[in-house]
Parts: sequence; structure tokens; C-alpha cells
Amino acid sequence: MILPQLAWRFLRHVDPRCLATFAGRFGLGGLRAIYAFQRRRRRGAVFPSFLFISLTSRCNLCCQGCWVVGAEPPADLSIADLDRLIAAGKAHGSRFFGLLGGEPTLHPHLYDILARHRDCYFQLFSNGLLLDRPAARRLKRLGNVSPVISIEGDPSVSDTRRGGWDVHARSFAGVEACVAEGLMTGVAGSLCKSNLDELLTEHYLDSLIDRGVLYAWYYIYRPSGPEPHPELALSYEEIRRTRRFIVEQRCRKPIMIVDSYWDHRGRALCPAAVGVSHHVNPAGYVEPCPPIQFAAENIRDDDIGRLVVDSGFLAGFRELAATTTRGCILMDDPAALADFVTRTIATDTSGRSVGTAELLAMQPHPSHHQPGDEIAEKHWAYRFAKKHWFFGFGAYG
Repeated sequence: MILPQLAWRFLRHVDPRCLATFAGRFGLGGLRAIYAFQRRRRRGAVFPSFLFISLTSRCNLCCQGCWVVGAEPPADLSIADLDRLIAAGKAHGSRFFGLLGGEPTLHPHLYDILARHRDCYFQLFSNGLLLDRPAARRLKRLGNVSPVISIEGDPSVSDTRRGGWDVHARSFAGVEACVAEGLMTGVAGSLCKSNLDELLTEHYLDSLIDRGVLYAWYYIYRPSGPEPHPELALSYEEIRRTRRFIVEQRCRKPIMIVDSYWDHRGRALCPAAVGVSHHVNPAGYVEPCPPIQFAAENIRDDDIGRLVVDSGFLAGFRELAATTTRGCILMDDPAALADFVTRTIATDTSGRSVGTAELLAMQPHPSHHQPGDEIAEKHWAYRFAKKHWFFGFGAYG
């Protein structure tokens, strides 16, 4: 009965035009992007089916473990850069883009970009502090965007994690504004030791359902940046507990539960190692993923599609990551990653000029690669989707 209940919640909470756009541009468009990605891989060419773009390094919070903190001077991608980048994605069959920061709602031309590319679908990763009713109404008129708002625990933990005041209430005010305007609204959480017992519970999921939230996206905290707070990293058993909870609640709760870590068999995956997604930072550098702040190419230097497809650095990273671990190399083997970026003379793209030093100072932490302890998907719909649209694509042999 979960799928009919979920479908009813979609019909009840999402504006019909926004829902149709989501189904067409994200749903069907995403499938086409995956199939185009598979065809490219068979030819030996890799261009991501889903690009993640950090619009700006500016932020109105200062989170623990944030890799953007301390970037000087602040950087923003221009409209011209973004037009070229999105056009390159379209040329390779991709019409879905994740918009990150910093805080993407601080980018001065955010709404212009969404309006200029109405044939695409965007996921807006935000802390929600600037998403009031007028802002949500603008997003609804555009129709091609789904806000996913970060919630990092109860009120006390949220202020500590986010480096702000009254963050919990202000972020949920953003959630409520987006739901009230009929947007496809999600909530994300970076699971760590200080919020695991709050966020990884049925009570929390029920509270999201009651608020009209349609999907919950769980990440695993990765200690990075100038203030990594490694004491917050999850243990092996806590990550296994996370996986078990996700699998079980997908069979019980009428809310989509998203992760980007495991395939249908419960085997670990790294989207960057597979090549299904990469990241462009606010200065235009093409990075493997957001917290790995090293690159060899910048979108301002040449044709973006050619830069990515022909990148020896990205190809070398994918090979290193896929042969080192099925999980997150940043957590499982930061020393191997440090050796790689040193050997390839990669550019430090952190904006702090200390990226290599930060990487060398990192200690290994458990990631989602847990061979022998895999927990397979139980719900048939998630199992089918993961098997056909989110798996290894041959990257792991």
C-alpha cells in the first residue's frame, strides 16, 4: 500500500503543473540521461548524466565539516558560464542539474538561470533560510525546480552543526513555505554522531510526512574542510544501522527515501567513481565531487563537453576510486587520494590554498563500503530502480 499512499501525497501536495514537469523532465528525462550515459560508456566516453553545480561560495551559515568555508575571495559562476555548462549537459542528453553552494539562493541570478532553461529540471540544495513564501512562489511559477532543504537535528544540534541561531525553526519555515506553494519539497540530512538518534527515526520521518515533505535524502557526514570535526564521523555499525533503517522504512513510509550510496544488492557505490555525476565549483573547476577540491580543468578554458570527456585527471580519479574502494575514497583512503592529486599536479580548488595539507591531515573513517555485510533492497520498486538506473556500469569490474 505504500506506493498508492505516496502517489496520493504527490497529488495532494504538489501543484499539478510542477508535478507534470517533475515527471517529464526529471523522471523521463532522467531515464534518457542514464541510457545516454550507458551508450557513451560503451564507446569509452564518460560525460555525467547528472551534473552538480555550486553556484556560489557565499553562505549565510558556517557548518561543521563544510568544505566551502574559508574560500577567498568569494566566487560566483556567471550567467554566461552557467549557460555554457547547462548547454553542454543538454548536448550530452542531460537535463537534470543539482544546484549547490555555499548557499545557492544567495546567487544574484538564480531565478534567471532557472527561467532561461525551462527545458531542464533543477534540484536546489538550500538551508532554507531565504525560502520564504514570495521566493517559493517564484519557484512555483518557474515549475522546474525541487527545493531540498537541510535539517541537521533538533534545535540545539542544528545551531551547533550549522553555526547559526534558531536555524532549525528558520529552515523548517522554508520547508513550510515551499510545501504551501505546492513545490516538490524534500529534506536532506547529513547523518553524524550528534544527530543520528534524532534524524534516523520513524518519528522524524512521520513529522516530515505530516509537514507535506515528499522525499528525505540521507547523506553520511564526511569530515572535510578547515574544521572537519572527525569526532562526528559515523562508526561502521552506525553506517550499517543507517542502511538497515533506510531499507526497512522504504517498505513502511509513504515518503521517498533517497540515498546515493548503495545499489539494489546493498553494495557500495561512489557516483564519481562510476562517472554518473561530477561537480563544477563556483570558480568553474571540474571536480570529481563537491568535497574533493582538486581539478585539472576549468570550464572557462575550452569546450566543456570536450574538457570532461577528455579529462585525464577525472579518468584517473575514477580508476583510482573504483580500484581502491567501492565506498568513499575520501573516507576510506585519504592518503591514496593525496598521493594521486600530488602525482597529477592537480590544482587545489578549495580557495584556501591548503587543500593538500587538509587532505594529508585526514585520518581514515568507515564509509558505506562494507563487504560481507550488504543489506539488499526489500521494496520491489526501489530494487527495480536501483538495478536498472543506479548501479556500477562496469566501473568495479
